[in-house]
Amino acid sequence: MVAVLEQILRMKRTHIERCKADVPHAALKEKAQQATPPKGFARTLRRRAADGEVAVIAEVKKASPSKGLIREDFDPLAIADSYQTHGAACLSVLTDEPFFQGRDAYLEQIAAAVSLPCLRKDFMLDSYQVTEARALGADCILLILAALEDETAGLLERAALDLGMDVLIEVHDEAEMRRALTMESRLIGINNRNLKTMEVSLATTERLALLAPEDALLVCESGITTREDIARARAAGAQAFLIGEHFMRQNDPGMALKELLA
Repeated sequence: MVAVLEQILRMKRTHIERCKADVPHAALKEKAQQATPPKGFARTLRRRAADGEVAVIAEVKKASPSKGLIREDFDPLAIADSYQTHGAACLSVLTDEPFFQGRDAYLEQIAAAVSLPCLRKDFMLDSYQVTEARALGADCILLILAALEDETAGLLERAALDLGMDVLIEVHDEAEMRRALTMESRLIGINNRNLKTMEVSLATTERLALLAPEDALLVCESGITTREDIARARAAGAQAFLIGEHFMRQNDPGMALKELLA
C-alpha cells in the first residue's frame, strides 16, 4: 500500500497541474468566495459528542485501491440524503477519481443538496486543492500526514482555516500523532489501517489516543462495523467515527447507519 500511495501522489500532482491549466487559481478563488459559508464540521461533531450522541461521519465512497469496486449501484446524492435522514452528523465525500472512482461533482451536488457539513476526502497536496474544496462547497478538508511534509501540511492547514474550513488531520502511528500535535487543528483522525500490512485494528486508536491532549477531537477511522466497536473506541477516547465501506456494502447505507445508531 505504501507503493500504491506513492503512485497515487504522483498521479495527483499531474492532475493538479492539469486543473490549474484549465481553471486558474484566481478564478477558483472567486468561486470559493461566492460559495455558501462553511457549516461548521468540527463544531457539529463536538456538539453531537457533548450531547452524548454517536457522531458519525458517513462516507460516500464507490471504490478503494485496496478493495476495488465497493458499490456498483452508486447514487451519491441518494446515499447522502439517506445518511442525513438516518442520523449522520457529517458526510465524507470521495473526490479522487483514478483510485476511488470519485468525482468533484459528487461533492458539489451533495454540499448543495444536504444541510450536513461535508468533508472533501482526497489527497491534498497543493493550496489550489484547498481553494477548490471550498469552491465545491466543502466545509472541511483531510490532510494525510503520511503523504505530507510538515511544512506543506502547515501551509495547507492555514489555507483551509483562512477560508473558514476545518481540517481533519489523519495519523497512522505515534510519529504522525506527534507531528499532528504541532499543528493548529485539534480535529485528529486516527486511521486504524496499517499502510504497510493493510491490517485494520482498533488497538491503533487505543494506543494513539493516549498521546492526544484533552482538547483534541478524535475521529476513529476504519474498522468500525458494530456498536461494540463504537463502545470500544469511545472508551479509548474517540468522539467521532468515520465509517464508509461498512455502510456502502449494505443494501441501504442510510438504514445501515440507522441500525448502527439504534
